[in-house]
Amino acid sequence: MDNYLVEILATTTKLFALMTPPAVLSAFLSGTKQYDEPQRRKTALKTSCAVFIIGIVLFFFGNAMFSVFGFTLDAFRIGSGALLFITAVTLMNDSPEKNKIHSDDDDISVVPLAIPLCMGPASIGTIIVMGTSSVGIMQNLIGALSLLIASSGIYAMLLCAKSIAKVLKNTGIAILSKLTGLLISAIAAQVVFTGVAAFLK
Repeated sequence: MDNYLVEILATTTKLFALMTPPAVLSAFLSGTKQYDEPQRRKTALKTSCAVFIIGIVLFFFGNAMFSVFGFTLDAFRIGSGALLFITAVTLMNDSPEKNKIHSDDDDISVVPLAIPLCMGPASIGTIIVMGTSSVGIMQNLIGALSLLIASSGIYAMLLCAKSIAKVLKNTGIAILSKLTGLLISAIAAQVVFTGVAAFLK
């Protein structure tokens, strides 16, 4: 049981980091300036639900892409790892000003918050690799539960967005973005190494 809990925690942390919370937080703050509190809560809920639904579909049905397009899991690992590196570099050069979006009455919950900020190419690739690599009911349950917890984390963060912004300010959000970039670069290195090692065998 302890091993399962550790695996859920590790997977959830990885998924949450891949959803680039600093970028999502900055975009949410700038895009909901004119919203009242019920609208902000509704937007936060719709964003997290969209992220979870997209993640679950990719996790369980993303492997169909391999048979359709004819590429291998290891090739996809290397490709998604390269995208992770790009995401990490982007976060290292990120600033809250770059993530500002302008919104009047448009719904920003699905686009751009859920896609492409939370579910960008790197996170999509990683989730597909995770789903394809998962064998057995327990592994699938761990993946699904981790997606649910990570999506709930996004929801909780967006609900507390104003409070977080007051505490962190722009400098704090920028530092958090850099730390997220470092974590994602480490994940990218592991994904690419696994793909290359399996390919060379």
